[in-house]
Amino acid sequence: MMLALGGAIGAGLFKGSGEAIGIAGPSVILAFLLGGLVLFIVMNGLGRLVLDSDNVQGLSGIIKPFLGERTADFIDWLYWSLWMVNIIAEAVAAASFMQLWFPHVPSWVFVLILALLTTLINLYSVRLFAETEYCAYLVGREIFDIGFVDTISRMNSHGGFTPHGLNGLVNSLLVVIYSYGGSELIAITVSETENPKTAIPKAIKGVMGRIISFYIVPMVLLLIIYRWDTLASTTASPFVMLYFLRSTQVSTLLLERYTSE
Repeated sequence: MMLALGGAIGAGLFKGSGEAIGIAGPSVILAFLLGGLVLFIVMNGLGRLVLDSDNVQGLSGIIKPFLGERTADFIDWLYWSLWMVNIIAEAVAAASFMQLWFPHVPSWVFVLILALLTTLINLYSVRLFAETEYCAYLVGREIFDIGFVDTISRMNSHGGFTPHGLNGLVNSLLVVIYSYGGSELIAITVSETENPKTAIPKAIKGVMGRIISFYIVPMVLLLIIYRWDTLASTTASPFVMLYFLRSTQVSTLLLERYTSE
């Protein structure tokens, strides 16, 4: 479950949310709800395929009984290529976040460091990779758990709830669906999971509510605190802007939380 959450809550959310808001405006909330519905259908179907398969070995093991060995191998390589491109995009996005703290350091330095760390973590062990994803998820959760009280009238001003109309809402789905990418990592872990027929469906059901909550609630908070056109016009991540806005409160909150446990 944490592997899927860590895969989904990443640069696609932190960086892509600003682009989606710029395309759809406040109606991006509906776009994330529609994307969550699509994700639910796909993940539920994935769980059923795992239950119906006797010997599942990753993504190709799910596809092979239905489309044959060649198609399964092709999709495996296609999926691998997808992640190669995605890793580059994630590293570039993460480097742009780091440059807000270290503006004089070239972005390629951060990209190189992140690429080396990712490679070493993956080569060392599956356990370390899963624990790293889990820690990344916890960091994201701490950001989302921070409460803010403000007026909700911002969401209906400066062009209304759908400033770009239905076209803006539909066009934003491209960014939204990409942001949900990574949830399918559950299928990759099937061959390394103890009793997958029980664990995988349970994980899928648990992931759904959490992923939707971590997307919808942050979008609502962002649109309450900032005007949507402000989020759309900035090159920084909306979540980084949020951190800088309340950096003192965030640090105090985290310190109090962990010292009280």
